[in-house]
Amino acid sequence: MDPALLLGQIFNGFSVGSLYLLAALGLALSFGLMRVINMAHGEMLMLGGYLAWGTLQVVPGPWGIIAALPVAFVGAAIFGALLHTTLIARLAARPLDTLLATWGVSLVLQQAARSLFGAIGVEVTAPAWLDGAVAIGGASLPYTRLFILAVAALVLGGLALLLARTRIGLLVRAVNQDRMMAAATGIDVNRIDLIVFSLGTGIAGLAGVVLALLGPVTPTVGQSYIVPAFLVVVMGGLGSITGTVAAALILGLVVALSQLVVDVSLAQVILLVFVILFIQVRPQGVVASRSRSLDA
Repeated sequence: MDPALLLGQIFNGFSVGSLYLLAALGLALSFGLMRVINMAHGEMLMLGGYLAWGTLQVVPGPWGIIAALPVAFVGAAIFGALLHTTLIARLAARPLDTLLATWGVSLVLQQAARSLFGAIGVEVTAPAWLDGAVAIGGASLPYTRLFILAVAALVLGGLALLLARTRIGLLVRAVNQDRMMAAATGIDVNRIDLIVFSLGTGIAGLAGVVLALLGPVTPTVGQSYIVPAFLVVVMGGLGSITGTVAAALILGLVVALSQLVVDVSLAQVILLVFVILFIQVRPQGVVASRSRSLDA
């Protein structure tokens, strides 16, 4: 096997893994704290992509994509807050109802996007400074993929600092460790739920921005990543941030290396089989959660 080809696929694996990570972090946060499965999470990626396109219409030029990152984060976070306030908080005690309700929300959002932007979708053009690639060991590493890796690393680092070094992070960890005791000490657990859910949807919005650099933003673009995101959360260990990171990178490498010998569709089948076999061997996931806590 050509070493340059292998190196390129390993790099692509980390790139795909970073996309899976950005898509899965929000799910890990909301499930780890509230045990809520948000079936509309993929549409938060879609929303981030459309917000990136809209931002570039207002702020054209080389730095429009940078401006799109905070816009997509805030926009998706606000939408997540509205979703939590109007729906999630009312159904939090009924997980099956929450799953069905958010699935309905996802269908409504897809149809709304189809009505507003059309079924074909919109294109987000990467700035000129993301053109080209770095040559290492005969392999070509595109600047766009490096940018995606950088965004994922910054998001992960910011999230770790938030959970470990801020008062909000302290309250989040307290609620995760013992919700009833946290409420008894005066912590507004519903407010913490709202903050964490909004943060998760905001991160999904960021994922939508970087995803828009790789292809058109369509009403169903989030559906391509919601299943791998769920697989990452399950394989990582429910509620474990560390496990989510490890699982995202592992699954990214599985997909990329599989494509050395099979096509893209079969690579997705291999991904699913790999997760099933992994869970059979280690049902607690990469990192076993000792409690309802988000392991940093």
